[in-house]
Amino acid sequence: MTAAENVCYTLINVPMDSEPPSEISLKNDLEKGDVKSKTEALKKVIIMILNGEKLPGLLMTIIRFVLPLQDHTIKKLLLVFWEIVPKTTPDGRLLHEMILVCDAYRKDLQHPNEFIRGSTLRFLCKLKEAELLEPLMPAIRACLEHRHSYVRRNAVLAIYTIYRNFEHLIPDAPELIHDFLVNEKDASCKRNAFMMLIHADQDRALDYLSTCIDQVQTFGDILQLVIVELIYKVCHANPSERARFIRCIYNLLQSSSPAVKYEAAGTLVTLSSAPTAIKAAAQCYIDLIIKESDNNVKLIVLDRLIELKEHPAHERVLQDLVMDILRVLSTPDLEVRKKTLQLALDLVSSRNVEELVIVLKKEVIKTNNVSEHEDTDKYRQLLVRTLHSCSVRFPDMAANVIPVLMEFLSDSNEAAAADVLEFVREAIQRFDNLRMLIVEKMLEVFHAIKSVKIYRGALWILGEYCSTKEDIQSVMTEVRRSLGEIPIVESEIKKEAGELKPEEEITVGPVQKLVTEMGTYATQSALSSSRPTKKEEDRPPLRGFLLDGDFFVAASLATTLTKIALRYVALVQEKKKQNSFVAEAMLLMATILHLGKSSLPKKPITDDDVDRISLCLKVLSECSPLMNDIFNKECRQSLSHMLSAKLEEEKLSQKKESEKRNVTVQPDDPISFMQLTAKNEMNCKEDQFQLSLLAAMGNTQRKEAADPLASKLNKVTQLTGFSDPVYAEAYVHVNQYDIVLDVLVVNQTSDTLQNCTLELATLGDLKLVEKPSPLTLAPHDFANIKANVKVASTENGIIFGNIVYDVSGAASDRNCVVLSDIHIDIMDYIQPATCTDAEFRQMWAEFEWENKVTVNTNMIDLNDYLQHILKSTNMKCLTPEKALSGYCGFMAANLYARSIFGEDALANVSIEKPIHQGPDAAVTGHIRIRAKSQASDYIRHESIAKVCERVEEGSHFSESGLIHVECKVDTLYNVINFEATCILNQ
Repeated sequence: MTAAENVCYTLINVPMDSEPPSEISLKNDLEKGDVKSKTEALKKVIIMILNGEKLPGLLMTIIRFVLPLQDHTIKKLLLVFWEIVPKTTPDGRLLHEMILVCDAYRKDLQHPNEFIRGSTLRFLCKLKEAELLEPLMPAIRACLEHRHSYVRRNAVLAIYTIYRNFEHLIPDAPELIHDFLVNEKDASCKRNAFMMLIHADQDRALDYLSTCIDQVQTFGDILQLVIVELIYKVCHANPSERARFIRCIYNLLQSSSPAVKYEAAGTLVTLSSAPTAIKAAAQCYIDLIIKESDNNVKLIVLDRLIELKEHPAHERVLQDLVMDILRVLSTPDLEVRKKTLQLALDLVSSRNVEELVIVLKKEVIKTNNVSEHEDTDKYRQLLVRTLHSCSVRFPDMAANVIPVLMEFLSDSNEAAAADVLEFVREAIQRFDNLRMLIVEKMLEVFHAIKSVKIYRGALWILGEYCSTKEDIQSVMTEVRRSLGEIPIVESEIKKEAGELKPEEEITVGPVQKLVTEMGTYATQSALSSSRPTKKEEDRPPLRGFLLDGDFFVAASLATTLTKIALRYVALVQEKKKQNSFVAEAMLLMATILHLGKSSLPKKPITDDDVDRISLCLKVLSECSPLMNDIFNKECRQSLSHMLSAKLEEEKLSQKKESEKRNVTVQPDDPISFMQLTAKNEMNCKEDQFQLSLLAAMGNTQRKEAADPLASKLNKVTQLTGFSDPVYAEAYVHVNQYDIVLDVLVVNQTSDTLQNCTLELATLGDLKLVEKPSPLTLAPHDFANIKANVKVASTENGIIFGNIVYDVSGAASDRNCVVLSDIHIDIMDYIQPATCTDAEFRQMWAEFEWENKVTVNTNMIDLNDYLQHILKSTNMKCLTPEKALSGYCGFMAANLYARSIFGEDALANVSIEKPIHQGPDAAVTGHIRIRAKSQASDYIRHESIAKVCERVEEGSHFSESGLIHVECKVDTLYNVINFEATCILNQ
């Protein structure tokens, strides 16, 4: 054991502003004070020694006046004092005073009070001086037979520590502990004894386990955990032992302790790849998820299930457990439900898809009946998307899913309704046999749609796919019903003037139908009256949208009316009916135009919407074959191309995922053979047997860096100069919420450095977990010191400090070497993530904090620049590759990432290559970053600027960062948003 691995002393918080007492006053209190005064003085002595003070004059005083006291507080403080006080002379010999201390602790080991005995035994575990321990061995052995379990279990720990450090003091420790274990009844004592045998004499531990293997289920959970650990180690070290202990692991799956079940399931998976074993382990994981109330536990166990699924041989076994996995949906936490649905979707097959769809349909219906919760809408979205994916992969299921989902088009949550609409649009295009059903259901729910965005999409679908005369007439009926009385301007003016009472409102139409409760017409009729409205604001949906000034839906309506009118003309041969239908469509457009130009709407109609409606009026007045092809064929082909591109993108991503699973192994890669592996390499919880086999087959599971050593060297930070007496460098390893600093310290002098201590401090949301222990460095010696830092949030942090040491034999004060700062980059916390276009746009609209960063680079290729940004920021490009392919002089792409703390980061890259500057012109433009708020500390201006300075060889950036093109590029994102919005409104 190196000096750097020694046990760290007990840490005590000290107020730094207090005045340190003098040695004389402390000595006086220790000699003549009462118990309270002695206690306070002893505390001060301990704090001063921890701070580096040397008080050799007080050692004998404490032995004479404090050590004989029987007060429990004094005895506890003395244990800390003897732990930290120097016990040897400068030449390494034990101080003579320690003989008196040893005698005192021999008496404490025979004390009638079990607390004093137990705490003394725990203290002995920290002693590293064999001369002190040797006289105490008979008393320590005797404590194994004490009546109180607290004393016995600490005696086992003391014996184990002494045997590990000084085997010659108690060479028969394994035999002694084995005999103790056979006769022991207390669970904690048995656990400590068994743990010692595992590390000290594994054969004896196995002998004991063989005698009681049938009673393992009756043991306490702490002992069962140790048994699982032993079985794991033994079976990996000697695979022939698997058959002997596999039954024991199966039995432990039924343990009452969740921790034991979790460890047993993990061990069973690594010991056996048989389908029965995998099924038992997976079932155990599922039971744990359902029964445990802690969401963190659920997520951890779900991750283990997902790992099982990643193995090709285990995937089919898990497919039979899909219905059991879906029981996890009873958990209200959204993240757990999200992972569960994704896992179920990955495991679904033609054998279980029908049952899966039935369960999901029930879950969707449940979300409609429960009281509104902040996550209910998001959960409904997840369910809709899962059903969408199932229907696309298994078209036979679509007919069962569509009727249920169509009800949610009228949902108050626009996001869930938008997902349903996207699903309906894809289904009606792909499945010809379902078009009649979808159109029928769409007409049923059309009048109840509340959101203008959903209304536009539904209008587009009805206009595009109504192919029969009856359906076309029904669409016109629904439009008239939703528009109310026309002309709109005249009727609204009469209402305001009070000339037209609600009960006198009339409308003209070919078919008579009932009136809704809202006071709007259900369909057209020759002469039909409506009931009085309860509120003046109760208007038909479309009429309400128009009066609110939303005329984009009017442009969409004009397109839909044009499509169905042109189709009606082609289907109906009677000239009179043709003219009547076309005239009615033109009348609706004209009255909307009239309304837009009037002062009644809250906002006037835009010029773009006027142009669109006017164009549709012109098309209907001429009815040319060319316009007929554009409206009724080209639009549908555009949708078909978009869906095909989306499908190809999904297939490409799936192909990439499958390629990741089957990583090719190079001819010169080493193969690790089980029989040749050293025993000390078996500590990691990996199935070495399986990994070596997979490596030989070229099917390795581990995704490691191509050159791990090179990646390590990239993270080494030099902390001191080469001319400093102590040279130090640190390897920074960021792992989720922890940062581990592995610091190499080299003594470059010819002196022995004593009490060489690494003192660290942090700036930002970082917290030092433990103080590194001091060590002694011989001349030109080196050592490694590890320090752990806890991360609290996603922000840049700084770790700084110094190295202090004493020179052997020198009388001067402690020497100090100041270290360079270690900057922790927030990019280590960022992970690429995916979201839908709708989610991206929603977050983009909701997030308040935005930063625009301009760039100046000598990169001349747009795609190369984008790839560089993706690599440097750990973000994922959401824009499909096909959309980025080709060359047109500019590029716009959306990027997304999430931090390990669940924070979202959005970025929009808008770049161009100025043509007027020639072919070698550098990329220009800008990047806009959005986060929930600046306080989320996700991506700051300085961080992005630093990222952009990490250019590959041959490139450089300005200090300010990324891109800026005035309004021309600034409008690109708006164009993208407009196109995305119009995709349902061709």
